[in-house]
Amino acid sequence: MREITAPIRKYFKTGETRSVKFRIKQLKALKKALLQYDEKIIEALHDDLNKSSFEAVMTETGIVQEEINYYIKNLKKLARPKKVKVPLTLMPGKSEIYSEPYGVVLIISPWNYPVQLTLYPLIAAIAAGNCAVVKLSEFSENTSRVLAHLISETFPSEYVRAVRGDAVTGAALLLERYDYIFFTGNQNVGKIVMKSASANLTPVTLELGGKSPCIIDYTADIKDAAKKIVWGKSLNAGQTCVAPDYILCHSRVKKELISALIAECSMIYGAHTSEHEDFPKIISKKHFERALRLIDTSKIVYGGTVDIPSLKIDFTIMDNVTFNDRIMQEEIFAPILPVIEYTNIDDMIEELKEQDKPLALYLFTKDKNIEEKVISSISFGGGAVNDVLIHITNPNAPFGGVGASGMGFYHGKYSFETFSHQKHIYKKYSFFDNKLRFFPKKDKEKIIRFWFYR
Repeated sequence: MREITAPIRKYFKTGETRSVKFRIKQLKALKKALLQYDEKIIEALHDDLNKSSFEAVMTETGIVQEEINYYIKNLKKLARPKKVKVPLTLMPGKSEIYSEPYGVVLIISPWNYPVQLTLYPLIAAIAAGNCAVVKLSEFSENTSRVLAHLISETFPSEYVRAVRGDAVTGAALLLERYDYIFFTGNQNVGKIVMKSASANLTPVTLELGGKSPCIIDYTADIKDAAKKIVWGKSLNAGQTCVAPDYILCHSRVKKELISALIAECSMIYGAHTSEHEDFPKIISKKHFERALRLIDTSKIVYGGTVDIPSLKIDFTIMDNVTFNDRIMQEEIFAPILPVIEYTNIDDMIEELKEQDKPLALYLFTKDKNIEEKVISSISFGGGAVNDVLIHITNPNAPFGGVGASGMGFYHGKYSFETFSHQKHIYKKYSFFDNKLRFFPKKDKEKIIRFWFYR
């Protein structure tokens, strides 16, 4: 691994990546390569996850192109030093914030959105002027192979290097020193990454997911809620870090909601979602078997059918679930939707406070007081009212977790800030100097106290 990182570190030290012109050139090269590889990428996503071309463009290649376009258009402005106010004690002078690259960054990407969650951070790392080592997932084997070829053909290996391999390869990479680590994955591996980073005091961003609740208040538009929940949970067969993990539904509307969910599923996918050609599959046999272990057949009210050869699971709804059930002990990452009933919003909020802080939270309600109470009472990464998932597509807002769901944030300008060190420079004007701070002190303490303690 040192043979990989040493040339990259040497190249960064040449200073070539600091040029904004150079960075834009690399982003344009990546944009061109993605267009050339578009068919191969979509085919690979279908082979790995059975993603339709529509879903692949909507959730992977399309939004990646949008992110590149954002940086090509805005990079000059983002990279420009930013003036900040100075207090009277520092006058005459000025302060500016310079955004400088960290250096050599390690990006560890997951398998569930192998294009989006690899290239989003890579685009930002390039835009910020860094060099990068990209560890691709071994589970999305076909997509990782295509991405490795794309990266090697687009960038010199001493600038951006893609690495394929299993967990052993990942562990070996973590033994090297980096200037920043960006990891997307589960909590267990996130802890390993953070522990490895601490050995070199390396800053990290961890995007970890978790159990994201979807709250259905009795005032909600149930048909609208069902439509959006089925869409959000079906996307990538539930293998989405911000998918609605489970539903918290008011007792008044629970039966109506379940009926609406079933009707929506049946309308889109027919009797069995697992038989629909465009319904995604679970990434591997290992992940498929893990998901099956979470299903309590006695609580199934819809779905439950599986297709072992194709690694597909029906969109499955479980009713009368409690927080003590097995399915509530870990992130589901499958098209399985448990429904927990509640009667009192305050009791439900207290219960949520006892859980790990989720990456996302969704609330369907028409009551502004309920909306304010939930948003102000519960800590979570981000979320939406009367919708799901869609909040992460706003490039002008940060996306990231809190607590057990991660640390740090990215998307749009926030990605640039994540991969940049913000360096403050104070520039002193020479025509006047405040003598209060210099020795001898004499009677200066009284004046200083008056100033600071006023």
